Amino acid sequence: MRYEYSVIPAPARSDKAQTAKTPVDRYALSLAAEMNRMAADGWEYVRAEVLPSEERSGLTGRSTVYHNLLVFRRPHVAAEPAKRLTHEPEAAPA
Repeated sequence: MRYEYSVIPAPARSDKAQTAKTPVDRYALSLAAEMNRMAADGWEYVRAEVLPSEERSGLTGRSTVYHNLLVFRRPHVAAEPAKRLTHEPEAAPA
C-alpha cells in the first residue's frame, strides 16, 4: 500500500484549559487537539521527530536549530484513469 505523508510542527505553546492544571497537562491537551484535527482529515499519526535545520544567525553567521515535528500518513489514492464510454447497440428484439 502506498501512503502520502504530512509533517507539521509540534505545538510550541500549550492552550489554557480548565481541566488541565499543570503545564504538561496543558501541553498534552494541545498536542491531542492537533492530532485529533489531523485525524478528522484522515491522517494517521506515525511519530514525532526532532530534526536539525541550518538557519541564518545575524548577517553572516549560521546556526543549527532543532525543530519538533509530527509525522502523519494516510493511504494514497491514485487517480483512476478515465473510463471510456462506449455506446453498446441494443440487441434487436427476437
